[in-house]
Amino acid sequence: QVQLVESGGGLVQAGGSLRLSCAASGAIRLINGMGWYRQAPGKQREFVAQIRLGDITNYTDSVKDRFTISRDNAWRTMYLQMNSLKPEDTAVYYCNVNIVNLDWSSGDYWGQGTQVTVSS
Repeated sequence: QVQLVESGGGLVQAGGSLRLSCAASGAIRLINGMGWYRQAPGKQREFVAQIRLGDITNYTDSVKDRFTISRDNAWRTMYLQMNSLKPEDTAVYYCNVNIVNLDWSSGDYWGQGTQVTVSS
């Protein structure tokens, strides 16, 4: 069984910063990639950023140069440093992790979500 625990959301003024964390634990053999998605009220969930083996990163255009995705050396915790936040960044942020389990099964797992609210 795999658990993903997110933290770091909150309320911040426009131009401020927040750092999200996502910690993975459980029956994990290895992690192929980790990513962040977000869902604003009334909108579909959208991709924000991703980090894959080899530390290859991808970002959606709207957050490039403002957000930075990173991970710890053990590939068990992922971070999203969010700077220069805008009201349009307001959403529930979800971590997504692609995991190979100890029994060699694999799949995508989702965190419970953390609310980020940016006031103007």
